[in-house]
Amino acid sequence: MTTQPTASHFINGAYVEDTSGTEIPVIFPATGEVIATVYSATPAIIDQALDAAKAAQKAWAKMTGTERGRILRRAADMIRERNHELSVLETYDTGKPLQETLVADATSGADALEYFGGLAATLTGEHIPMGEDWVYTVREALGVCVGIGAWNYPTQIACWKGAPALACGNAMIFKPSETTPLCALKVAEILHEAGLPAGLYNVVQGLGDVGASLVNDPRVDKVSLTGSVPTGKKVYAAAASGMKHVTMELGGKSPLIIFDDADIENAVGGAINGNFYSSGQVCSNGTRVFVHKNIKEVFLKRLSERLEGAVLGNPLDEAVNFGPMVSERQMGIVLDYIAKGKEEGARLISGGERVDMEGFFVAPTVFADVTDEMTIAQEEIFGPVMAVLDFDDEDDVIARANATDFGLSAGVFTRDLTRAHRVIGALEAGSCFINSYNDAPVEAPFGGVKASGVGRENSKEAIQHYSQVKSVYVRMGDVEAAF
Repeated sequence: MTTQPTASHFINGAYVEDTSGTEIPVIFPATGEVIATVYSATPAIIDQALDAAKAAQKAWAKMTGTERGRILRRAADMIRERNHELSVLETYDTGKPLQETLVADATSGADALEYFGGLAATLTGEHIPMGEDWVYTVREALGVCVGIGAWNYPTQIACWKGAPALACGNAMIFKPSETTPLCALKVAEILHEAGLPAGLYNVVQGLGDVGASLVNDPRVDKVSLTGSVPTGKKVYAAAASGMKHVTMELGGKSPLIIFDDADIENAVGGAINGNFYSSGQVCSNGTRVFVHKNIKEVFLKRLSERLEGAVLGNPLDEAVNFGPMVSERQMGIVLDYIAKGKEEGARLISGGERVDMEGFFVAPTVFADVTDEMTIAQEEIFGPVMAVLDFDDEDDVIARANATDFGLSAGVFTRDLTRAHRVIGALEAGSCFINSYNDAPVEAPFGGVKASGVGRENSKEAIQHYSQVKSVYVRMGDVEAAF
């Protein structure tokens, strides 16, 4: 691969290697072949990254937002220019089809850099008149931010966390998932090439112990994690012990509600996007699909017909539109859930097995007649498994949709927009959709409620989570005192 990074870590503006760390094989999910090896960060590497970030951050924060933004926008342009090679790398890293990565991954990262690059110059405070006195506020950087990425969107997450952090004047140390370690290194390389001063965006590899070292280090001021709820609880607790700022973008078991007046073709399309895009490896997926009893069989029939359009194979072939699981371990987890669905009495409509081909492929799987207490309706699977549940009453389906510890996303398909807004208003979720599913433009806030996380990524909301406000009271007259 011509795009492959040249070392395990990117620190202080250069690639750095330390082969004394634990070996981490990088496996192409479509074949099971080892395509690269990176090494987990040693304590010396972690120190090097933290020291570089700490040393570079204050001068970066003193630059104008316009100057910072210019560099981020330049990096966005470079990513778009190199979209094809970055998309190929993303496909090798994750196994996602090139047809998908060409339009959804590096381009999304570029959008984030462009958006926050444009926003950087607008980060002003306010003037608050207090009679003849006044107060002014200043929006300040937090300092050193740690980003911990998930394996499903390695390029996008590296930018979603890095762009607002840098726009606000922070430094970032990003630890990718050990399953997909390559793409973030290229993001760091491009940022540096675009003019980002050395030390401001560093990438270190490693397992959970490296993440824990970063989270617990007193030099770190903010932690942003994308990951599972159990991991999020551990990281949140560790960050709280040091009073660090946090953003937690965690998992979900999101409801997608399809009423009997919905456009069936659009509803099926939304359900496919919400269950099978990225082979189902998306945290916001609407994996509990509540379909009104009046249209259930029509919906299932049309869904089955459209699933015949899934093309499995070498994800580097642009005709392929459905890729493998990211790893053999994840494939095993998904197959175990499919077995539970069968054991607990759900009706298998399609898929339900590993595909007999090289790599970690699981067929797009649909279960019908799923009930709320079944395991596949309760737990996040993170694979191509759709659970279709029946309903016939609006209040009942809202109560059932909310009967979960998760609260990341929710969607509604109906032609009645009054009902659509009413139902969305009653659903306990942070990122919602009407007659659509899984759209994630950088202009819109993204994040969940309940166990699905705290804070928001993207949009102006992200600025609140990568900066803090200083207020200054200015007295124009004499000071009164008791003595």
